[in-house]
Amino acid sequence: MDDDLNYDLFKYTGEAQYQPARGELNQLGRSLEPYLPSGDLVRSVELAMRLKRPLLIQGEPGSGKTRLARAVAYELGKRGGYDWEDFYEAWYVKSTSRARDGLYTYDIIARLRDAELARAGKLTQEQLEKADDPRTYVHYGPLGEAFRKSGRPCVVLIDEIDKADIDFPNDLLLELDEKYFEIDELEEAEGKTVKAEHSPLVLITSNREKDLPDAFLRRCIYHFIKFPDRDDLVKIVNAHLPGTPKGLLNLVIERFMELRGYMEDAQSTKKVSTSELLDWLKVLRHYPKNKVLRALAADLLYPGVLLKNIDDFERFRQMMHKEAS
Repeated sequence: MDDDLNYDLFKYTGEAQYQPARGELNQLGRSLEPYLPSGDLVRSVELAMRLKRPLLIQGEPGSGKTRLARAVAYELGKRGGYDWEDFYEAWYVKSTSRARDGLYTYDIIARLRDAELARAGKLTQEQLEKADDPRTYVHYGPLGEAFRKSGRPCVVLIDEIDKADIDFPNDLLLELDEKYFEIDELEEAEGKTVKAEHSPLVLITSNREKDLPDAFLRRCIYHFIKFPDRDDLVKIVNAHLPGTPKGLLNLVIERFMELRGYMEDAQSTKKVSTSELLDWLKVLRHYPKNKVLRALAADLLYPGVLLKNIDDFERFRQMMHKEAS
């Protein structure tokens, strides 16, 4: 497995020239925005690729955990000269998700229905042939599709794994280790065993809502995305919102960092994030620069973009009252 790959084409660098242009759309019409990873994050991705281990990514909500997978897939596609979305799979975990669903589901209801229709003589010859093939009723999930890709490794996102039941990660240990799974409803001649031609790069995000099993953690490379410092915030804003006036940018980030520091001191459960900073600037840029600068010097415009619960609003009022006095 993977012996014939040119790994120079499958090395993530995070370099700007491989990032999507602002506003570029993917096949689903979603905007692809620039992604600026830290050097440590780039090295963690490369370790996961070399060791063929999942990369477990943690960090605050809004820190860019989910978007990393698209950025990696995009760069590898550009470097290798192929459509990155053909080798990118996303699995958004819910509280009701089962581990097997990410591999495959088997539509037994549809098979029973077709059997009834066949007995009643209501199927065409082509439909009868399909109904007689148990593979017709296999529907592959994101991880299953990644294993079935040929020609090059696939990037797989397993997003917010800690939303699922505590047994969910352990139920994937074999598949993540051995890079294969079996379809219980099929025989060997029908394709029962699905084995990855190339080991996929599996990126797993977690918001630390619950502890993950030790056996699962042992198999992962781990990285925590730290909150950017002021200089990194400037780079992020300039990448996403080029042309933002320097004076406005400096004052907005100053206000943002003050608020975040105050929320940290107050041990707020939800601190403001980089995604909310970008949303805030998108709003502020619609108004005359001088008006915004004057207002920000004395107040925090549109706090509802940044603050998401009543306790934080109260803390903000206290902060402004202290500054005014």
